[in-house]
Amino acid sequence: MIIVNTPTVSGKELQTLGLVTGNYVNSKNAFKDIGAGLKSIIGGELVSYSKMLNEARDKAIERMAQQAQQMGADAVVNVKFSSASIMEGAAEILASGTAVKFL
Repeated sequence: MIIVNTPTVSGKELQTLGLVTGNYVNSKNAFKDIGAGLKSIIGGELVSYSKMLNEARDKAIERMAQQAQQMGADAVVNVKFSSASIMEGAAEILASGTAVKFL
């Protein structure tokens, strides 16, 4: 499955199948919060949160690709990401794009 954030796939003529999405909601771990709180005092990257968000983004992409495959797509174009706070200590990552078939 080709997944791109561009409106086309180089050298391919596309048929639009429709919108596909994949989301993943994750919550913070109390131990990560303690470490992040300490790190925010001295500064620097919050590595555990970066890793958590990278994993969430990968899961969202995987779910979006599964939906596209169920539609018979060869690729997903115009992929975008968004995030939202769902509740205290929980966040959602959403991947969305357009499922397409090669002609």
